[in-house]
Amino acid sequence: MTWGAGGLMTNGHFDRSIGDSAESLPDWLPRHLFPVTSRLIDIEGCRVHYVDEGEGPVFLFLHGNPTWSFLYRDIIKGLMHRFRCIALDYPGFGLSHARILEQFIQKLKLGAFVLMVQDWGGPIGLSVALQNPRNVRGLVIGNTLAWPVKGDKHFEGFSAFMGGPIGGFLIRNFNAFVNVLIPAGTKKKLSSDIMRAYRGPFPDRASREPTHIFPREIIGSGYFLGRIEKQLPALSQHPALLLWGDRDFAFREKERARLEAIFGRHRTVILQGAGHYIQEDAAKEICIQIIKWYRDVFSEDI
Repeated sequence: MTWGAGGLMTNGHFDRSIGDSAESLPDWLPRHLFPVTSRLIDIEGCRVHYVDEGEGPVFLFLHGNPTWSFLYRDIIKGLMHRFRCIALDYPGFGLSHARILEQFIQKLKLGAFVLMVQDWGGPIGLSVALQNPRNVRGLVIGNTLAWPVKGDKHFEGFSAFMGGPIGGFLIRNFNAFVNVLIPAGTKKKLSSDIMRAYRGPFPDRASREPTHIFPREIIGSGYFLGRIEKQLPALSQHPALLLWGDRDFAFREKERARLEAIFGRHRTVILQGAGHYIQEDAAKEICIQIIKWYRDVFSEDI
């Protein structure tokens, strides 16, 4: 059992849970930072690691690049006394994520749930939501997009550099996506223990390759993103809470405005001073806004 790209990766026979003892965790993950039970489920020959904490209405949290379920630790802590909070780590890389996620939902028999997405979690999660519109009660959308970006120099330049030969060299040899872009995308200073937890799944050149694939796929996944764009109006009447960091280097006001135009029943909250990784910069505010939005939209006492 090893911790690999995107969180916990394992090989061998199916084992649903690795338990909640500190001995079952890698030495680069201090228990006090992520005090949850780590679970495993077998999907298409992959061991998918996930956490499942709390009771109540279901929230499913999807991460982006180069993060893993650890990204949502403070949000899970803030919501688990009111909601059942589930966050998984994508196995490997590529467009298979959406297929794996759909089977994950089916295997856990989640029924109705609210989906929170951010970064690559946006198109991955929205793709699955389009296949299961009756199961998705609502959407919490962080900084992301869900359409092709060909012709947009802002995204094309980033994709070409970080997804190209130079970016690949920096990522494989220096873990650049973690060591440079996580601090750049977070406006608060992250502790050495937190950065160690983000570096942990990527100990060598091979394990870092998925973080190189993702930026390349910003352009390379045009067909996948185009298909989502065409189908997205089918979700337009789902209640949506947009939580937008206003100091994100990746996703701008124009992406937020386009999402607002798609979702007719949206509420937007600008997270002042938050960067790309809103879960790090504004976890407390996110929890407050989710609880308020959920009560207002679903009229449920939680």
